[in-house]
Amino acid sequence: MLRNLVTFPGAALLLSLGGEAFAAEPVRSGPPNAPEQTPAFDGQTRAPALDGDVTLTVTPVAEGLAHPWGLAFVDNDMALVTERAGRLRAVDLQAGTLSAPIEGLPEIDARGQGGLLDVVLDPDFSSNRRIYFSYAEPRGDGENGTSVARGVLSQDHARLSDVEVIFRQTPAWNSTKHFGATLTWDDQNRLYVTLGERSLPEPRQLAQDLDTHLGKVVRIHADGSIPDDNPFAGGQNGGVEKGGLPEIWSYGHRNVQGAALNPASGELWTIEHGPRGGDELNVPEAGHNYGWPVITYGEDYSGAPIGEGVTAREGMEQPIYYWDPVIAPGDMTFYQGDRFPGWEGDLIIASLSPGGLVRLTLDGKRVSGEQRLLEKLGRVRDVEEGPDGALWVLTDSSNGALVRITPDGE
Repeated sequence: MLRNLVTFPGAALLLSLGGEAFAAEPVRSGPPNAPEQTPAFDGQTRAPALDGDVTLTVTPVAEGLAHPWGLAFVDNDMALVTERAGRLRAVDLQAGTLSAPIEGLPEIDARGQGGLLDVVLDPDFSSNRRIYFSYAEPRGDGENGTSVARGVLSQDHARLSDVEVIFRQTPAWNSTKHFGATLTWDDQNRLYVTLGERSLPEPRQLAQDLDTHLGKVVRIHADGSIPDDNPFAGGQNGGVEKGGLPEIWSYGHRNVQGAALNPASGELWTIEHGPRGGDELNVPEAGHNYGWPVITYGEDYSGAPIGEGVTAREGMEQPIYYWDPVIAPGDMTFYQGDRFPGWEGDLIIASLSPGGLVRLTLDGKRVSGEQRLLEKLGRVRDVEEGPDGALWVLTDSSNGALVRITPDGE
């Protein structure tokens, strides 16, 4: 397994992995795209740089993956990896070998940013062998949308059976961008699904429309049914009177491609792509509006403002942290192991641009420090803590890899 072992310095600073301090200056990230915008509160952006002479060992485990997107560990020896082109693979973590594409997937629209996207195991996988996956589903006439399906994985990891779609984003749209598609279980086995707003100027506005799934986070049960206490589902929150689709959890999002449950609080945290600038870290609350495209800390790719160019409005939530310029976030994880001393509870984020990983230290819901790591890895789509306490990442390229990261000198 230990092929092409490389060590990379994580930061050109002075303290050891186990000890850290705060520098007076924020992380070096370049000038903002929207310098006239100002944060709503101290520490909302450009947190103090974390000092630390962090040298990490990077070990490619499996290579030859076509734009891998999602990673789920079956056990210590096997993982499932999605390829955006529409293939699901089993990876032997000891031998570093890839299975043939797993059979039984539904039809997938693999154009642009679409394809086979995230994958998670059922909380009772050990007894039912069920997995869940998100993908761009073709809906006819060039239209598509994010869908979630589940199926039973054979013992030899060769095929799926009993495949059924449990959720479909509506309305469908003729777009190849912004599918969202991250899947996250909460501690009561309810499934959060993040949904992009399809990028184009017209569907973008529907992130504010509670009768659509565009630009939303939804919460469903494992069979696709709707929890009674969802904010627009009636029940104890009176959602029917408010209006809105009952599966919606939060709205006003752009393109959420990272989500994780905070083990300290049980709350869902999300990270979403901004336009030019304005990547956001949020803790989405039930029924709350996160502002897109009315408020944002970024600007359009042309340099023009988004809407009125405002960053705050009454009734719309502020991100707990944002980046300008962007880190182009993939997925993220709260580190819980002891393999990286002093990192327990830190948030580790995959970065597509400039690449590598971003580490955040937290004080409750406040970001207290930031560190950039392993930018030489290039585009990183997913990061997960493995059963071994190492960090495992997927590099996003036509010849992508599953990579294991450990502290140097173990």
